[in-house]
Amino acid sequence: MDFSPLWISLHTACATIGIVFFLGVVAAWWVEGLRSEALKILVDGVFTLPMVLPPTVAGFFLLFFFGNNRLVGHFFIDTFGVQIAFTWPATVLAAAVISFPLMYRSARGALAQVDKGMLEAARSLGIPEWRIFWRIHLPNALPGIISGGLLAFARGLGEFGATAMLAGNIAGKTRTLPLAVYSAVAAGDWDAASVYVAVIVVICLLVVIGLNCYLYYCKKRQER
Repeated sequence: MDFSPLWISLHTACATIGIVFFLGVVAAWWVEGLRSEALKILVDGVFTLPMVLPPTVAGFFLLFFFGNNRLVGHFFIDTFGVQIAFTWPATVLAAAVISFPLMYRSARGALAQVDKGMLEAARSLGIPEWRIFWRIHLPNALPGIISGGLLAFARGLGEFGATAMLAGNIAGKTRTLPLAVYSAVAAGDWDAASVYVAVIVVICLLVVIGLNCYLYYCKKRQER
């Protein structure tokens, strides 16, 4: 039984959430601060697009730009000697693009619910925007942001379509758990596929239970 897909998936999901958590919160804060509603709607649509596109379509765009003979991919190879497509970093890139909208929308929803009166009061005192974000905005929105992070982690762990397009299905290198399930079923190895499925289900269930426990804790803390 090959358990390399488990380690590849966990490494990918951990690296992905490290990137997406930061980018999602910053993007949400930036969009919330835009003055133009038209621009806000447009940017929000762009950031949310990977959530509604088929993952294979998102993977097509990623391969179009980051393929070895494409503009960005060729630049990285020539300049840094680093290949992106069909390597482990490609699994992280694909998972990040697909899970980013979950993190972004959760963070934006949490930031939008923060009492605007507190923010305006802080601004009237001349407090810089970055300090308002760190001292008022972020602490009050933290439960929703962490919830989004857990969901984005689970989504990155289960990414299939974009990963298959950009990273391929290379055993021991880019074969994540979802790809391992597909490969095992295609090879007629239902026992291995069942084990991989069970592992994915257990991990995702633990993430959801952890999310619910955290939200319950936050609710009880607010009631005190």
